[in-house]
Amino acid sequence: MDFRQQFIEFAIRQGALLFGEYTTKAGRLSPYFFNSGLFTDGQALADLSRFYAQAALATGWKIDTIFGPAYKGITLAAGTAMALAQMGHNLPFCFNRKEAKDHGEGGLIVGAPLKGNVLIIDDVITDGASKRESLELIRAAGATPVGVLIALDRQERGAAEGSTLSAAQEFQRSSGVPVHAVATVTDLMRYLERHPEEGDKLGRIEAYRRRYGVDPGFHAEDGPSRPTIE
Repeated sequence: MDFRQQFIEFAIRQGALLFGEYTTKAGRLSPYFFNSGLFTDGQALADLSRFYAQAALATGWKIDTIFGPAYKGITLAAGTAMALAQMGHNLPFCFNRKEAKDHGEGGLIVGAPLKGNVLIIDDVITDGASKRESLELIRAAGATPVGVLIALDRQERGAAEGSTLSAAQEFQRSSGVPVHAVATVTDLMRYLERHPEEGDKLGRIEAYRRRYGVDPGFHAEDGPSRPTIE
């Protein structure tokens, strides 16, 4: 089983990925719900960070620094940096404050300097606002945002009338910065295909995707086919 399938299994086991009827921010009745805030103990965070690290390696992006947007991205970036170090890739990490500090070390950035190719780590993309803030901070420091890594990509189109792209795709198109996920709803469906005991969950997600899904091919990334984290 690859790490994406393992992540889906882990998220279900932790209760962070639930099945039922959930109303999304767009007002849609979704047959599943993902909440990264439910990874709430040390072991769960360690396991989650390992999946992020595996996904970071799988992107093939050249990464020099890890950045976590406040607030959820802070813990995720720190945990991913630790997991990567355990895998032999010791990278610096940093995060931002919501407001600049005018005493002590001061500034908006805490941790390592923003240098080289910077990977942004967060839980999800909704409107992309915090990620655009991150791009501004990274570029202002003279560094390059190499990509954004999130936990689960729902691969469904935005709420705006006539939208054909997901939030991640919209962000990628407008910013030029690629978005990668530890797993996608496609991975979730593959997992359910292998577990027929899960009943009608797969059928309900397939129906939801037919109605609201986007073309996942938009996410195909260009670049090296092997890890280049140093």
